[in-house]
Amino acid sequence: MSGELLDLVQWPAMLITLLAAWLVGSQKTFKRNYGFWCFIASNVLWIAWGWHTQAWALIVLQVGLFVLNLRAAKKTEEAAKAQADRT
Repeated sequence: MSGELLDLVQWPAMLITLLAAWLVGSQKTFKRNYGFWCFIASNVLWIAWGWHTQAWALIVLQVGLFVLNLRAAKKTEEAAKAQADRT
């Protein structure tokens, strides 16, 4: 990726992060789960942008959030499966 293109990565990363936050606030399990996967996508974009700008603290933060979002997505999927099994 060219430097100018990587400079622009922050904008889709920001938009996806906002979308993810909106979805995670939903009462519907499938929307919450989709939100966590959006957060994961934004984590990857922020890491790419952080690497390009040498924002090392941002990269460390995003790696930590990536792990937490993976955990949350797994727990949400497990809860959805348990709910489906009960019905």
